Amino acid sequence: MRQNLKKQDSLELQMLKSNPGLMPILRDGELISVTLIEKGRRAVYFNVPKVGTGVIYGIELINAKDILKKLEIGDVVTAKVVSPENEDGLIELSLIEAGKQKAWEELKEFRENGEPFPAKVTGSNSGGLLLDAKGVQGFLPASQLSNEHYPQSDSGDRSKVAEELKEFIGQSLDVKIININPRTNKLILSEREVETENVKDLLKEYNVGDEVSCIVSGVADFGAFVKFADQPEVEGLIHISELSHNMLDNPKEVVAVGDMVKAKIAEIKEGRVSLSLKALQSDPWNKVSESFKEGEKIKGEVYKLNPFGALVKIGHDLMGLIHVSEFGSVEELKQNLEAGKNYDFVIASIKPDEKRIVLKMAGGAPASTPTPPQVDIDAGNAQEEIKIDGEESV
Repeated sequence: MRQNLKKQDSLELQMLKSNPGLMPILRDGELISVTLIEKGRRAVYFNVPKVGTGVIYGIELINAKDILKKLEIGDVVTAKVVSPENEDGLIELSLIEAGKQKAWEELKEFRENGEPFPAKVTGSNSGGLLLDAKGVQGFLPASQLSNEHYPQSDSGDRSKVAEELKEFIGQSLDVKIININPRTNKLILSEREVETENVKDLLKEYNVGDEVSCIVSGVADFGAFVKFADQPEVEGLIHISELSHNMLDNPKEVVAVGDMVKAKIAEIKEGRVSLSLKALQSDPWNKVSESFKEGEKIKGEVYKLNPFGALVKIGHDLMGLIHVSEFGSVEELKQNLEAGKNYDFVIASIKPDEKRIVLKMAGGAPASTPTPPQVDIDAGNAQEEIKIDGEESV
């Protein structure tokens, strides 16, 4: 059969050479349509229109065995040109490489047109998901998941995030391509981009400053996700600093999943919306002079111990600060005050503009100490964890 094919090729080539305009020029890596004409154990032959006969053999034949099982004589498939002409005058082809190249070309079109398409999750790690995109492996970073699917582990523990992401294996997600490079086999996908495009149109109905009713859909250590009650497809974020005028360690101190809240739209940008709860709450610092007086003796609950002192809940949604210098050292501070317990304090000073109330121990400090230095700390708005002697504050 092979000799007959070569004779047939010679006749075709003579005819084409006599009329060069009829003979197309094949190039390495080019994708062409070919017709299956013979299956053999060591080689499979295809008709390449206007050129001659193509062949698949060796490692290419082994790699393409699953594809070839499904093909019948006369079937037309896409093949990649490995060599326009080998030593036998045949065109060496690859079906596997053709499939990959065709997939990359299809993916490039999706990227250029900005079209979403479904991709199946095949694996995960703490950084994101692995997906099968048209036969090409792509990566979807966790940060590019939709709000609905974003990991909401309160602790931020990478192992817990990885466990949450494992639940997506086997599912199909609608994604968009945000970065593609076939040469390096790089394919970065995003689910958030699909969500963003849909939400952008819906957000045209809203403006910064609007008050909206929302349902808390998720709580993370950095804030709360909320869905608009009148438009559940729109999901926004209330950062922990916008949940309350008071300092919070965890958003769960204020909200829980399923809560109905009213919030104010703080920002709309690139299809994302940020909201604020505290913008609709009265600021306790506006009336601090009505609630407390300098020199007043009060009871307060120690909220947190820090290297610079202790934050104390004194009522009316306000906190005061007693400086570490009142005790002489962090060790003595920890010996005399304990988080969660109540003590007697005296208000040393009130500075509403700086949102600062400075406290002293009632009856004097437990040890003779110098005057506390000025500390640049906003006792009403501090939101970050601070450590003492390498350990988390208690």
